[in-house]
Amino acid sequence: MANELGKRYQCETCGTVALCTKAGEGPVLCCDKEMALQDARRLPSSD
Repeated sequence: MANELGKRYQCETCGTVALCTKAGEGPVLCCDKEMALQDARRLPSSD
């Protein structure tokens, strides 16, 4: 799995969040496990 530029990844073990600043090959690891890709945050309404 390649990591994606601008995406946030979170460790399910310790809760660490990482922001990808350079895309590349291979998984994002923490606590010897692959970090999960976080869902996009919703933007506030402009109404």
